[in-house]
Amino acid sequence: MARFHHHLFVCENVRPPESPRGCCAAKGGGDVRARFKEELERQGLKGLVRANSAGCLDQCAHGVTVVVYPEQTWYGGVTVADVPEIVAALREGKAVERLRIPDAKLTGKAGAVDGGATR
Repeated sequence: MARFHHHLFVCENVRPPESPRGCCAAKGGGDVRARFKEELERQGLKGLVRANSAGCLDQCAHGVTVVVYPEQTWYGGVTVADVPEIVAALREGKAVERLRIPDAKLTGKAGAVDGGATR
């Protein structure tokens, strides 16, 4: 079996309604992932690109979050309507800049975790 060329991780984390951070599930994360699955199949990419459900990606302030690997492209505020544009950009080796979360706004820490290299 061949490897997938890309993985799309879609946050579907669930938090209680009173949580100040909110959650991607309440913002439509499940619908976004379902739409990715439909669009990937429609465009003949099933088996090449995988839309995965993810728990918290720690980008709650950005709305429904999607990260594309191996590119490490982070998208925020993704809606069902954005999915075809993201898939088309992925097919072309590009990113949808209007949805991209700039590295400086990501909440992860910079540092070495892979033998000294940083990304």
